[in-house]
Amino acid sequence: MDGEHAELVRLLWGPHPKRARGPRPTLDLERIARAGIELADAEGLAEVSMQRVAAHLGVTKMALYRYVPGKAELVALMADTAIGPCPVPEVPSGGWRGQLEEWAHRLAEGFARHPWVLEATVGPRVMGPAELSWLERAVAALDGTGLNGAERMDAAVLLAGHLRTLTQQARAAGPAGNPEAQLGALLGELMQAHGDRFPAVTAALASAAESNGQDQAWEFGLQRILDGLAALVDQRGAR
Repeated sequence: MDGEHAELVRLLWGPHPKRARGPRPTLDLERIARAGIELADAEGLAEVSMQRVAAHLGVTKMALYRYVPGKAELVALMADTAIGPCPVPEVPSGGWRGQLEEWAHRLAEGFARHPWVLEATVGPRVMGPAELSWLERAVAALDGTGLNGAERMDAAVLLAGHLRTLTQQARAAGPAGNPEAQLGALLGELMQAHGDRFPAVTAALASAAESNGQDQAWEFGLQRILDGLAALVDQRGAR
């Protein structure tokens, strides 16, 4: 592991140096992460900088560097703190499918609260303990299904990818937007003039209009992914 990754692992996972005796320090990693999260929630990830976080905390940028070596590490710390540990019920219920449905809804809620986390958690990277706990929960839900380890990992990634895509679309639609309804409206205008060339799309839009504008793509995709997993589990003869 190179020096940059090693430093990020230390920052996210510890161990962190024990505080020496004396006055309590004005900063700690939790306060720094929360300050960055407040800025990102209000103004977006692009507006977060070491300087602005330092100003938000009422300290100098150099004081911040004593705790966090740079913006990349700051953002990783913010993302892991914002995601938080995956809730685990004392007694899981609903079988693997019910557990993954609950997992998906809770993760989607987290993305909705902090949509900038989508930008901060792209590609291969060092995961923090909170983010990794979500992967652990999804993979563990599929224990005993007959799926091998790689398939369980792929299932978790597939579900998370679906959530990420739909959250990004909702974010692009704006605070009061419904991406499915917006797309339907745009296509509807086109079909008024060119519907004879696209009869299948025209018929589908007419049917979709009967749903009263509700955005069904998120739940529809989630259930179809789970249906596919159920078919695979059945093929393996799992009980």
